[in-house]
Amino acid sequence: MRAKNLRVFFLAIVSVLFSVALASAAPLANIYSVEVDGMYALDNDVSVVAGDTIQVKVFFEALEDASNVRVEAELEGKKIDVTDKTTRFDVEQDHIYRKALSLEIPNELKDEVSEDFTMTIKIWNSEYKSEREMTVRVQRPTFDADVMAITTDQRVKAGDILPVDVAVRNVGYNELEDLYVKLSIPELGIEKTSYFGDVVARECYDEEGYCDEDDEDVIEGRFYLKIPYDARAGVYELVASVDNHDLDKSESIKIIIENDFSESNVIATEISKNFAVGVDAEYFLIVANPTDNLKVYRIVTDSSKGISVKADQSVVAVPAGSSRTVKVTANADSQGTYNFDVNVFSGESLVSKTTLSANVSGTSFGTPIAVLTIILAIVFLVLLVVLIVLLGKKPEKQEEFGESYY
Repeated sequence: MRAKNLRVFFLAIVSVLFSVALASAAPLANIYSVEVDGMYALDNDVSVVAGDTIQVKVFFEALEDASNVRVEAELEGKKIDVTDKTTRFDVEQDHIYRKALSLEIPNELKDEVSEDFTMTIKIWNSEYKSEREMTVRVQRPTFDADVMAITTDQRVKAGDILPVDVAVRNVGYNELEDLYVKLSIPELGIEKTSYFGDVVARECYDEEGYCDEDDEDVIEGRFYLKIPYDARAGVYELVASVDNHDLDKSESIKIIIENDFSESNVIATEISKNFAVGVDAEYFLIVANPTDNLKVYRIVTDSSKGISVKADQSVVAVPAGSSRTVKVTANADSQGTYNFDVNVFSGESLVSKTTLSANVSGTSFGTPIAVLTIILAIVFLVLLVVLIVLLGKKPEKQEEFGESYY
């Protein structure tokens, strides 16, 4: 009895699945027309261009009353597969409908300049499905290039030379003649142009030798960009532009320029010192030239009441991209806290103003006079001790010897 019930159960399951299969195989619509970019595609060999976005219009007659219906267009090739589908909608039997879709055709025809793709139109819901297939030819654009790579260091210091490698592929239908590549950093006004020559559309792979084996569809080149010393630190766009008389394309990446002297070109090693009255205190300023040319700077110090300030150089010449050290000496004749400025001029323009501070106290053991006094006092004490030792030492009594006679 139990075995009979199981057989009945399995037969029921099989019947349900068979019914579902029959229902899913039943057509939902009669797809009687498909347009691709305005061209009738069902019975014609239409062609589209890789990289374009094509419009697909589907015209059909509903064979059933149905809900939650969707229309899908799929373009399938050897290496690419793109699809688009509509939102859900309802149809009524014997009425005609039109649905529009769009497909972005990837530009990935690497070994061929054109190739046949299969376009499938599907109309379905959970119960019914209808499909139509057609052939669509995909061609490369007439003239096109792809900047495959811009290879360089992500970070570079101002004043350095930045090497950049650029690789370009011909992804068009025809050969690219007299190709030029320009590399630039627009924000800095830097650009360099190089002649890359001719680039074939397809590499030679003909075993019978009907093409030049040296022909390649990828060409590479190296650029050297001089980053200005005065380039401000930050993120910049590095642009590679490809052009000839048939095309003009560009790609870009981001690079980071570092510059320790882009904001200020004068750095004080110390801005405050503690010293005694009458002592020369030395401050050191690093004067940098963040440009591509020799610069001559004037050093002007501002003294105030109670303290005198002077620089060891009133004029300093700094080569491009380098620095010089300037010594500033301060001497105060009374105790107190003093602030004074050191101004750096380029021509008549004030380049930098650095404010230094001096905390002046009384006589210090650190002063030369005090040190000399202490040394003399120590020498005097040592001599005095030696003298006392010598005076307190008694002379030894000499031993007397007599004569003996035998």
